[in-house]
Amino acid sequence: MFEELKLKAFEANKRLANSGLIMLTWGNVSNISKDRKYICIKPSGVDYSALKPSDMVVVDLEANVIEGLLKPSSDLQTHLWLYKSFPLVYGICHTHSNYATSFAQAGLTLKPLGTTHSDYFNGEIPCTRKMRRAEIESEYELNTGKLIVESFQQKRYEEIPAILVYSHGVFTWGKDASNAVENAMIVEEIAKMNYQTRCLNLKVKDISKSLLNKHFYRKHGKDKYYGQD
Repeated sequence: MFEELKLKAFEANKRLANSGLIMLTWGNVSNISKDRKYICIKPSGVDYSALKPSDMVVVDLEANVIEGLLKPSSDLQTHLWLYKSFPLVYGICHTHSNYATSFAQAGLTLKPLGTTHSDYFNGEIPCTRKMRRAEIESEYELNTGKLIVESFQQKRYEEIPAILVYSHGVFTWGKDASNAVENAMIVEEIAKMNYQTRCLNLKVKDISKSLLNKHFYRKHGKDKYYGQD
């Protein structure tokens, strides 16, 4: 019943493993069914080299396991909250990639410094606030999801499909699981560029709004013209 959902989640997790963004069992990817009733996610603590499509865990929106013999990722509640809050999202990726996580640990946003950033994100990639002690000690993973959603009260999650979670790591999302992984790859490269740019020029300013808009909307706007029809 869930073969296609599990296969696509498996393929996205393998793509993440092959991307160079993670090591050991760090990170996870999930997707949600077209009817938005079921989520498929990587099992907790399983090495990517041993991962099989049949290992993927299918749950409903209340985290009940529908199919699978292994425990789902410990980050499941974060994924669930994001799917419930972001109705245009069909895939989510979580990493602890080097440069982007360094920005998260420093509590810094990823500013739009150039057109590479602007091709994919319509503005800065935010970093959440610090979690409060009560949020950490009770329902930590769920509160991580709530913290992410809180950070998008004044932003469009579909135009900035990524966030840095303070002292933690990176979450990205997209139209499917593979797209979420792709966005994680882009965030890491942008973080690396930001770090290197600031090493060269501490006073560097954000890209102009007009140039940011040009690059973002030529790829993502209603009158987009980048790529093939």
